[in-house]
Amino acid sequence: MTDCIAIIDIGKTNKKILLFDASYNVIYRKSIRFQELVDDDGFPCDDIDAIEKWIFSEIKSVQEQGIYNIKAINFSTHGATVVYLDKNGERVAPVYNYLKTLEDDDFKSLYDKCGGVDHFSRQTASPAYGMLNSGMQMYWLKHKKPQYWKKVAHILHYPQYLSYLFTKKATADFTSIGAHTALWNFDQMNYHSWINNEGITLPTPEDGSKATIVDVNGQQIAVGMGLHDSSASIVPLIRKSKNEFVLLSTGTWIICMNPFSKEKLTLEQLQKNCLCFMTPSKQQVKSSMRFLGHAHELYAEALSAHFGVDIDTHMTLELDKGLIQKTIESQRIVLLPEVVDGTFKVDTKTLTSFVAYQDAYCQLMFEISAKVVNGVQLILDEKSTIKHLYLSGGFNSNSWFVYFIQQLMPNFTLELSDIKNESALGAALLMNSCFD
Repeated sequence: MTDCIAIIDIGKTNKKILLFDASYNVIYRKSIRFQELVDDDGFPCDDIDAIEKWIFSEIKSVQEQGIYNIKAINFSTHGATVVYLDKNGERVAPVYNYLKTLEDDDFKSLYDKCGGVDHFSRQTASPAYGMLNSGMQMYWLKHKKPQYWKKVAHILHYPQYLSYLFTKKATADFTSIGAHTALWNFDQMNYHSWINNEGITLPTPEDGSKATIVDVNGQQIAVGMGLHDSSASIVPLIRKSKNEFVLLSTGTWIICMNPFSKEKLTLEQLQKNCLCFMTPSKQQVKSSMRFLGHAHELYAEALSAHFGVDIDTHMTLELDKGLIQKTIESQRIVLLPEVVDGTFKVDTKTLTSFVAYQDAYCQLMFEISAKVVNGVQLILDEKSTIKHLYLSGGFNSNSWFVYFIQQLMPNFTLELSDIKNESALGAALLMNSCFD
């Protein structure tokens, strides 16, 4: 049998299991989507029971095939998702969706106690994102749903909950705690004092390479604590690259990540959608996070409807360098507002000024690229010598985006990352000791 590491990779849409061999090649991959349920407020949420059953079923299925010998299991999941357990280890509330809307007034009292929203957000490197701040989810549950809160004994982020299903250990890791949670004081590199003041108890975060040996269907397997997916995605590049770099991680969110920044997050950076993540070993990753992939998806639909073409027309649209140069020279902003967030909607009136699909798409990619470039510039230290960019994710294959970035940042080398399944690979690399 082939020795391997099994990774459960939980995205917002797709849930996957991947097996990596000792050379970190993917030797097995399976993906599934689940129908959402609704929470106690009627808002869509994950069917966590179905996801749990699928995970156990897939691990057992791999074991029973007799082809692969699972040496370790680890987890990579999207962030801003919290699971509450009672003293018996049973869930006591729905697994709430981070897209759920919370009112700013719900947190005013907390912000005031912590020096105001700007000071608090800068200190925790967490823009005030509502449910996207998992710490605010905890505060909200305590004050708005006491019927659940009174039963809570353990609070786990999503990756650590999946690990708990196997180990029965309540753990925390730096990548999950440090991902725009409003839980971590980046000035002191420790939990923020508001947590104790609110009587909230969380596990002490540990290095992400730690694992627990447990019995899984009669086999002794090392089970990792799990990681936040964006932070996991940077692990392979940190291990591979000989140069300091900024990673452009592209998908629904486009996240510019600088793991080499030594400067604290400033208020100006915070106000321009910058924040910090952490690596599995507690290293700050200064980042700029924008909902630009989502805007691209919305415009793909709008352009398809407006011009009467297929929604995937942009995928085969021939690159026009002359048009790109003219668009850069014009510096015109038409399609995107200064801030693109979850409330953004396409104003179809803006499309009437374009004669052809190509012109409109070029303008869209210029505006998206310009925002990305601005994001990179914001997270570079004052005396930064970084001149290397890695591009990963969905926009890796978008020739318009690649060319715009090259033209807008001519002093930087842009390298298209050839690493596939970055988040899952990062989670697998942390389990490398299982092959010793």
